[in-house]
This record gives sequence, C-alpha cells and structure tokens, in this order.
Amino acid sequence: MEQKTPPAITTSNLCLWYGNFQALKSVTLNIGHGIITSLIGPSGCGKTTLLRCLNRINERFENVRTEGEIKILGKNIYDPDVSLIELRKSVGMVFQRPNPLPISIYENVVFGLRLHMERSELNKSLLDGIVEKSLADVGLWADLKDRLDDKATHLQLEQQQKLCIARLLPLKPEVILMDEPCSALDIEGTRAIEELMFDLKGRYTVVIVTHNMAQARRASDECIFMLLGEMIEHSRTEDLFLTPRYEKTAEYIEGRYG
Repeated sequence: MEQKTPPAITTSNLCLWYGNFQALKSVTLNIGHGIITSLIGPSGCGKTTLLRCLNRINERFENVRTEGEIKILGKNIYDPDVSLIELRKSVGMVFQRPNPLPISIYENVVFGLRLHMERSELNKSLLDGIVEKSLADVGLWADLKDRLDDKATHLQLEQQQKLCIARLLPLKPEVILMDEPCSALDIEGTRAIEELMFDLKGRYTVVIVTHNMAQARRASDECIFMLLGEMIEHSRTEDLFLTPRYEKTAEYIEGRYG
C-alpha cells in the first residue's frame, strides 16, 4: 500500500487572543504539501491572523497570546528550540502591497543571503547565479537582466510583487504565505501573479489569503472557509464551491453575507 505523505502544515486546537479579544478559536487543520490553499471568509474572520501564525509574525504585536500547536514539516514551531530567524527562512511571506527595499533589483534578491550567510561564503559568481535563477523562477529575468542596478521601487507594481517573491527563493523556503498578494494589482497583474503561483506549486506549499472568490476558485487546490475565528469548512476547492457541506459556507460563497 502506498504511504500517504504527511501534511506540510498542521494546527491543533489553535487559539489566539489580541488582549481580551479571541481572534482564533480551536482551529485544527491539515494543509498538504506542494499545493495552493486559499483562506477565505468575511473581513475579521481570522484568516490573516491564521496566516501570520504560521511564521509567528503575530508575535510582533503587543498583548498577543497563543495556545495550541502548529507543526510545519512535523516540527512544532512553538517548541523552545525553534529559531524565529530559521522559521521565517523556511516560511516566507508576501504582503498585500509589494514591499521591495529601496535598493537595486540585484541587492533585493540577495538581501536575505547577505543577512544569513557569512561574507566569506558569498562570491560574485554564486550571487550572480542565484539572482538569475530567482528572477527566472518568477518570470522576471528576461525583462530585468539588463536593469539589475535599477532601483527596485521604480518597477511596475506587478514586477515589484514578483520581485518580493524572488527575494524569498534564495533562502529555500518550504512554505510561501501570501496575504492578499493581488489586492494592489490590476487585472493583468493579478493574472501574472496567479500564473506565478501555479509555477511555484509543487516545489513550494503556498497558502494565500484572498477576499476574491473568483481568484480562490481558479487559483487554489483547496479552500478553508473561516467565520468569526473558527474554521467552518476545509475541502477541495471544487467541492467547497459546488457542494459545500455547511449552510454558512454556501451563504458566503453565494454572496448572501460578508
């Protein structure tokens, strides 16, 4: 019998409070390797909070308290021996608005390597190869190979967002988190980022927060519907949209609220 691959991400009874407000309530789920999973639900339902738990970025905020367990590739990320630096290398994040550093395109791509590796380990030949591969992996190399010294903030928004993804790749993440990565983009930019997500899946586990139901339906393999801090339904995208198991899910995807 073929052995089933363990999930890339699991949460067990995950709860989170901002002060006295409970934003997540006993969230238990499994996210598979190498697929795109969308977190959907109305504003304030907890989907961005859940996403930010996966690399513990919520801990940057005051008065945050977390209970429960999150395992990524079998390791509980709340274990005392977990390094936040190493965790955030393994679990990269892309934000709503592109946030390239106000330095050259080249230096944006190698920024993480310069932080995490000894200078003696980095030579120009190595960095040049990494820049080319990372930009090629996000579809930017052909357009930018002669502009590597240009300031990254001068790029079009779509290119900036792709560059932010390229900046993650040299650190060899296992998981890429995307918090509404297309919200600042036009239709063409959105299509380009979705095509990039398809190219990345298989090599990376991608988890995306989106308010766009059409995007969730066309761009994800599985969907997780959240409401008032709870996970209501998690299934294959096609099943969730065509035959939702719960009335609350049906009401949301049919636009009856939220």
